[in-house]
Amino acid sequence: MGPLSGYRILEVAGIGPGPFCAMMLADQGAEIIRIDRASGSSRPIDGDVRLDISARGRKSLALDLKKPEAVKAVLRLCTQVDGLIEGFRPGVMERLGLGPDHCLAVNPALVYGRMTGWGQDGPLRELAGHDINYLAMSGSLYMFGRAGERPSAPLNLVADMGGGGMLLAYGMTCAFLERARTGHGQVVDAAMVEGAALLATSIYAWKAMGWWRDERGTNLLDSGAPFYEVYETSDGGHMAVGAIEPQFYALLLKGLGIDPAEIPPQMDRASWPQMKRQFAGIFRSRSREEWSRVFRDSDACVTPVLSPEEAARHPHAIARGAFRESRGVKHPAPAPRFSRSVAAPCDPPPRPGEHSELVLRSFGFTPDEIGGLRSCGALA
Repeated sequence: MGPLSGYRILEVAGIGPGPFCAMMLADQGAEIIRIDRASGSSRPIDGDVRLDISARGRKSLALDLKKPEAVKAVLRLCTQVDGLIEGFRPGVMERLGLGPDHCLAVNPALVYGRMTGWGQDGPLRELAGHDINYLAMSGSLYMFGRAGERPSAPLNLVADMGGGGMLLAYGMTCAFLERARTGHGQVVDAAMVEGAALLATSIYAWKAMGWWRDERGTNLLDSGAPFYEVYETSDGGHMAVGAIEPQFYALLLKGLGIDPAEIPPQMDRASWPQMKRQFAGIFRSRSREEWSRVFRDSDACVTPVLSPEEAARHPHAIARGAFRESRGVKHPAPAPRFSRSVAAPCDPPPRPGEHSELVLRSFGFTPDEIGGLRSCGALA
């Protein structure tokens, strides 16, 4: 059984970081009941919703939250769950009658998780936004990119998933631990703009110590250093180089066939552009597979840049079971791993409303009550 086995959590359907948080909790054994829209899927994808692997491990209950009967049903569910996840703009859940005050009134031990871009207060709280906006306002987007080029967004991994969904999962787990001591629930306010800044803590530390400049592409980890860079190979592939420590850097030079005495010292920043050109020329002389063989058993910290399909087929990923397959779709397996509290494999993503009656019955709703919700249009 997973470490969160026994926890029951409601997820009010949304997009992006909220579902990612719910997926992480489900991966570790929590029972997640997703409240989908009665009018259809709330997931922003085309095609079969059962291929939306970020919705794995859920049961789906479809309700029309604009109906007072549906709101009353959710409040009744709240009396028997440990947590609730919602990702609307501030004030939306309050207007529905499902804000923290409403839910904690019926269950004072509830952990109420709120996922927004800007947070529950502050001058930007009402504004729309997406990962790229929160990343930009956190100060982190400024640091992504090469010298002389505009900032480059790293997909939606930093603000949405890391600084948002993962932060909320961590926050709710902390609140569950605190509740075990006090018996009281609370609200967890996770803001993506703050999470994205938090992930850059080490960079802020380096900046304070004078190790980091505000010039993109000139620093140790932002493509400024020749030994921490991505290089193209002769066949159009790429190799990732991360040889920071001197002993690893020595192995990099050995693999490239460079005599250390014939190039500037590793930390001579003024020579980094020249060294990068030299390294780039050497990497372009062979294919990605050839360079992979050169560095395969080396501590030079040089690896091929794999596509998602290649990553899932790599022998190390196969040995670790790092990817799983559901309905023909490869997807990352749950992480991290536990030596004793091992969760069962997650169920595939549900159709909206697939488990409506099953869920309501498990919470004590009678057939007549379920029929009443259907007849008034509150239940799909």
